[in-house]
Amino acid sequence: MTETSPMTLACPPRRAALRGLAALMLAPTPLLGLAADARYPDKPLRILVGASPGGGTDILARLLADKFSPALGQPVVVENRPGASNTIAADLAAHAPADGSTLLLATNTGQAVAPHLLKLKYDPLKDLQPIGLVAVMPNVLIVPTDAPYRSVQDLLVAMRAKPGSFRYASSGIGSTQHVAGEAFTFATGTKAIHVPYRGSSQAHLDIIGGQVEMMFDSTSSAMGQIRAGKFRALAVAAPRRIAELPDVPTLAQSGVNGADVDTWYGLYVTGGTPRAAVEQLAATLTQSLAMPDVQDRIKGLGGEIKVMGIGPFADMNRSEFERYGKLVRDTGMRAE
Repeated sequence: MTETSPMTLACPPRRAALRGLAALMLAPTPLLGLAADARYPDKPLRILVGASPGGGTDILARLLADKFSPALGQPVVVENRPGASNTIAADLAAHAPADGSTLLLATNTGQAVAPHLLKLKYDPLKDLQPIGLVAVMPNVLIVPTDAPYRSVQDLLVAMRAKPGSFRYASSGIGSTQHVAGEAFTFATGTKAIHVPYRGSSQAHLDIIGGQVEMMFDSTSSAMGQIRAGKFRALAVAAPRRIAELPDVPTLAQSGVNGADVDTWYGLYVTGGTPRAAVEQLAATLTQSLAMPDVQDRIKGLGGEIKVMGIGPFADMNRSEFERYGKLVRDTGMRAE
């Protein structure tokens, strides 16, 4: 019979504890990373908007903030930083800490057009990480309701009678409204003076007041004023009519071809943000866009939701950057 020492009899609980401790110390490090990722976000988030309150970008940002806050378990605030064709907000987002706490709701204005017209202190393709596409909105040609123009052809007759005297507003130099205005005058052989503003809502005041004759604006910004009877919509800059404005023809139906310009809205986060946080934000965006009230709101603004994941949206972001760069070069657009 083998002799067993008193120490041997007392060891099993101790050996089990030591084995557990050794297993914990030797556990793969990804477990620690997973625990850290599970804590995201651990502080409030902000969504930067490069336009004034009340505009289309602001409306969508606040719509997303209302959904992101309960989904992520943190307060989400919207900060308006208008100016410089939406690039002030983009610059702040690009230089924020890469911890996923600073988001940017941007449009093709700041991401694809303005970078070819302005000197920036950030690279929109490297310093801002695409999360996903939010919506696409057509631009609509609007005039004050007391203007005598009932159609695009009425407007063109007046513009040709007084070459260069008409003014068109935009939400800023390099904005899609600016591009649409240039495309319209180029396609129709007319001339007009570009009057840039720090966001659509400020431009609206001068259109209503008669200081500016016309504007191409996204339906997300203009729809409220159209429904309120303050703007008359002459045409939609889209391939087909939209359900929210069934009686408004397209530019092509009005005799103007090659001037369709839409506005897309995308969500970004600071470049270098951990991949797990980026994926969580993308999943939250997808879930938010699937909610019926969000879909109804965007549809009511004349927009269309196009769900697009991180990779496809990043590809679109780059292709749009290149496409608008060519357009800026071909048309000779400049930052006045």
